[in-house]
Amino acid sequence: MIDLHVHSIFSDGSLTPAALVDTAEREKLTAMSLTDHDSTDGIAPFLSACQGRKLKGIGGVEISVDYNPGTMHMLGYFVQPDNGPLREVLSLIRDGRDVRNREILGKLNSLGLNITWDQVKEKAVGGVMGRPHFAQALVDAGYVMAFKDAFDRYLAKGKPAYADRFRLTPQKGIELIRGAGGVAVLAHPATLRLSAADLRTLAGELREAGLQGVEVYYSEHSAGQVEQYSKLCKDYGLLMTGGSDFHGTINPDIKLGRGFGSLEVPDALLADLYHAAGVPP
Repeated sequence: MIDLHVHSIFSDGSLTPAALVDTAEREKLTAMSLTDHDSTDGIAPFLSACQGRKLKGIGGVEISVDYNPGTMHMLGYFVQPDNGPLREVLSLIRDGRDVRNREILGKLNSLGLNITWDQVKEKAVGGVMGRPHFAQALVDAGYVMAFKDAFDRYLAKGKPAYADRFRLTPQKGIELIRGAGGVAVLAHPATLRLSAADLRTLAGELREAGLQGVEVYYSEHSAGQVEQYSKLCKDYGLLMTGGSDFHGTINPDIKLGRGFGSLEVPDALLADLYHAAGVPP
């Protein structure tokens, strides 16, 4: 069992990279990739924690890119964490997040939700604030019953407290990942909110731009979607990946390696990922 979509305190997760590795071993994972949002700072401690373990560690990143009507993220596997252009752009994205966070707070307050900056900040164990921390603050304050409710009512794209920020084009995101030696993979395609036909058109366009894979297995993908995305990969010559999108206590319903309980990402997918990266398995 593997999990190729995991977050630590270096973005919006609740566990350190070392704690993630310990948890992965307890759950008997054979491979895991750290894919923090817009940051590669956790890769070095993560790979260090994997040393001498049975767990295969893959350094990665998840980059937000601009797309409508839904949300698009690009996963980059085996990226070089110290790559200059990558670090420079990720820094710009993080600066934009800070501006966005202030805007979200203002919108929540204007809606009569009396959340403070300090209440949200204390949820961000590693100091990197994001929408999941606003969601947790709303739950703790009793404004919503559950984490998902916070997004459905206030924080998701198109909802009253949503605020956008600086983003790359999908093509630039792919270029940045590949320029840093990484494998570019489209994350959770269900969040794009596209018809099957439109998704196929997009996949062809992104493949021409250098896309190498699609996240087929994901906590929120149905069996039908897994089948659809698997066929998409076969038809377009794209590799398949999968992961839980684990954040720890920030979203406790999602378990490492298992998602909501039934996620099973085949470890057979690793061979193609290593091959695409030019890395010995």
